[in-house]
Amino acid sequence: MNDSITIEVIRHGLLAAAEEMARNLCRTAYNTVVYEIHDYGIGIHDAAGDVVADAPGIAVFTRGNDHGIKAAKEFVGADAMLPGDVFLLNYPYWSSAHTLDPLVFAPIHVGDELIGFASCRVHVLDLKQKDPGYVLDSTDMYQEGLFFPATKLYREGEANEDIFNVIRFNSRLPERTIGDLQAQVSACVTGVRRTQAIAAKYGVPALTGAMEAINDHGERLARIALAKLPKGTWTAHDFVDSDGVDLDRMVKLDVTVTVTDEEMVIDWTGTDRDVRGPINLPVGQTAAFCSLVFKALTTPDTPVVAGNFRPLRIVTEPGSVVHAVPPMPTFTLWTGLLGGEVVLKALAQGMPDRVPACSGGDVCSMMGLGINPRNGEQWLEATNEAVGFGGHAGGDGADGIMHLTEPGCRSNPVEVLETKSPMFIESYGYRPDTGGAGRHRGGVGVGRAYRFTAPATGICLVYKTKTKPWAIDGGHEGDNNHIILNPGTEREVVQGGSYNRLQAGEVLVNNTGGGGGYGDPLERDPARVATDVRNGFVSVTAAEREYGVVVDPSTFEVDEVATARLRKDAA
Repeated sequence: MNDSITIEVIRHGLLAAAEEMARNLCRTAYNTVVYEIHDYGIGIHDAAGDVVADAPGIAVFTRGNDHGIKAAKEFVGADAMLPGDVFLLNYPYWSSAHTLDPLVFAPIHVGDELIGFASCRVHVLDLKQKDPGYVLDSTDMYQEGLFFPATKLYREGEANEDIFNVIRFNSRLPERTIGDLQAQVSACVTGVRRTQAIAAKYGVPALTGAMEAINDHGERLARIALAKLPKGTWTAHDFVDSDGVDLDRMVKLDVTVTVTDEEMVIDWTGTDRDVRGPINLPVGQTAAFCSLVFKALTTPDTPVVAGNFRPLRIVTEPGSVVHAVPPMPTFTLWTGLLGGEVVLKALAQGMPDRVPACSGGDVCSMMGLGINPRNGEQWLEATNEAVGFGGHAGGDGADGIMHLTEPGCRSNPVEVLETKSPMFIESYGYRPDTGGAGRHRGGVGVGRAYRFTAPATGICLVYKTKTKPWAIDGGHEGDNNHIILNPGTEREVVQGGSYNRLQAGEVLVNNTGGGGGYGDPLERDPARVATDVRNGFVSVTAAEREYGVVVDPSTFEVDEVATARLRKDAA
């Protein structure tokens, strides 16, 4: 049995290996979505496929990798996973994501013994899905691209050129797609080598014993925290704008959360079924976003390990929007981005002091593509946009940060987008008055305006525009997300998720939502309201209307007499 010091040294060695995997991935990837935004999930797993170390990127990816590796082991068989093999898996119902988020993983052997896996998932640009860039209206899996069901990219260290050629001849952007896949391979090989080095230094029994101890300790920490949570059962629902096909039908997410001394149960019974469009989720991703919420409540200060989630049980109905089965379409995975905050909405009823109000609630992605007139080549660039976070018992929500599903991610910089594409960023900044008013204010969202300098396609991936971010304890709702095409002209259109053919000179504005407020706005310290006005987060008009605070627009001083009168009248 390992001593605790050795276990801790091995744990940090595995974490360092995962971080090195991420650095190698970012150095070698072709796609700015990977190396600028950090749209990846990287993990080192034990022989069962359970994660023991990760490098933060998109939070739901790493837990989805566990699910994918386990499905691949069942399909291929552990005995057929040989030293030097590298696998490609993007069959959504196993891999826990859509076809353009392929999981690449490699078994880790010492001699002939399988001791673990190294995994890397990223968003690649094209695998023959029916539409370039992104698919918003597929009605079955066969419109969503090429499927690789745990296929060997490398066989015992040798490239499987047949598979690379299939990809090369079926991708609209073969160089960048294959380049990103090879970057994933590089990351996985790095993880294999570093884990083997740890095994060589401490011995295989010490390493595998440490992996077991790491997950057992992760479970103990989660159970200690679970015991301190309020106990009860709470139900909530919210909506996805549409499924991309039946545009007038909002899709209901219905959840019941039960907390006992032994477990948290997240039950999605009652969530909509028979959803024709591609917002259906592979069940592995449903488990992943539920795991994110559970970890935030129980073990937020420690790295992700599979043991953290042993006290979590998730109930779904096969065929529902949170448990897709073949051939249900799954390409537009936004349900998994919105679903976590439905869980928080239920929990807020029983533990409002522990969870925040709703954030802007969406990743608010914008993708542009076309032919670049500078070089005559195809271009495709994208970015996810920041939102305001919800107010909470401890204070205001954060202003303009990445959605809670993307804690390790960033937005694509203006300079990168303008350098690599015919897009000019006309403006980019905070959106005043978008955070919900409250004793603790919701964070404000942001707005970014793109002027296309050549004909292009602008794809908007925003699926929470018809409902507003909910508040807690008398706070006010935040402003919702929305896309505006050609603002201020006779061609102005306000919309959400959409596929737009744009001419040179047209403008697309991505406006993201603010977080919900927490508590009665009339209880907010007037000096804090004045600071918000000075900082441009709250307008003078909104300060009076929402908070009952009169602020001088020149000096930003509070008129205490007028404020007292306003608040008395509003009480």
